[in-house]
Amino acid sequence: MTAFPREATPVTPVGPAVYGLSHEARNLHWLLAGLVDEVPGVRSVAVVSSDGLLLLSSDPEHDPRPGLDRPAGPRGSTGDLATIVAGLGSLTTGAACLMDGGVVKQTMVAMEDGSLFVMTISDGSLLGVHTDPDCDMSVVAYQMALFVGRAGHVLTPELRRELRQSVEAVE
Repeated sequence: MTAFPREATPVTPVGPAVYGLSHEARNLHWLLAGLVDEVPGVRSVAVVSSDGLLLLSSDPEHDPRPGLDRPAGPRGSTGDLATIVAGLGSLTTGAACLMDGGVVKQTMVAMEDGSLFVMTISDGSLLGVHTDPDCDMSVVAYQMALFVGRAGHVLTPELRRELRQSVEAVE
């Protein structure tokens, strides 16, 4: 498994979801594709804004790379994953506040048939990853931390707006 090299030139995906997007938006799509493609057991991924709106998705509907054969997310919709991630993020933030626990960094839910990882991105956005039950949890958490480290500093309000508009254009 390879990490996402900082100096590599991202492949510029083609398709309605990224056509005409800024260099930063294309790079985030590339980082997300790397997370999905490079980490065994990842079923679906969603990046959700602090107000619960889907910004990036591994859903083939929102993924511009043609011909991907990847298992669908919960109920086949990354919109469902985005809703779950936003709700879980809100719940854990509230719990941390009540317990004087500080900022929630990561949440993990282990289920019989899979796992859900949610990690906070620096601007309050959330990264959610739905995995197979036999995934290597430490590898998933490590690769999520790499994504957050690389994406967090570029996820500006302008970029979030651009990503949200690109998702709405596909829907």
